[in-house]
Amino acid sequence: MKRRSRFNLLRGEHGASLLELALLLPLFLLLILGAVDFGRAFYLSIEVAGAARAAAVYGARNPTDITGMENAANKDAPNVTLSFPTATYGCECPYGTTSTYIAAPCASKPASCTNTWVYRVDVTVQGTYKTLFPWPKIPSSMTLTSAASMRSAGS
Repeated sequence: MKRRSRFNLLRGEHGASLLELALLLPLFLLLILGAVDFGRAFYLSIEVAGAARAAAVYGARNPTDITGMENAANKDAPNVTLSFPTATYGCECPYGTTSTYIAAPCASKPASCTNTWVYRVDVTVQGTYKTLFPWPKIPSSMTLTSAASMRSAGS
């Protein structure tokens, strides 16, 4: 049996993979946790935008039903808690060349409109995102907001 010298033992590669794993594992875990946290934030932003759009679509069909628009926003995003779903409606000219806008209840047509007017529904939805882990220099809670507007036939 041949004896190995101490110099040969230092040149061996036994345990090199274990050392590399020990050095890189924290970095990999940090990347994975960051991707999971970012994915959750992105999911919430998609849900908030979809809820605003669903409420605006409902409002285009029922422009005076503010409660219905807020309920449509909450029903579209059942997996998240939405805060402050607000909906408003008003009237404006259908051709969009003027910026005259009359808030609800649209008892009369805007003065600059020639013959007809349309309803415009504006919906704003907010959702609060909370990170899973405390990240340096990143707030642990953020408010994500989305707004949607639609027009529908008036008079």
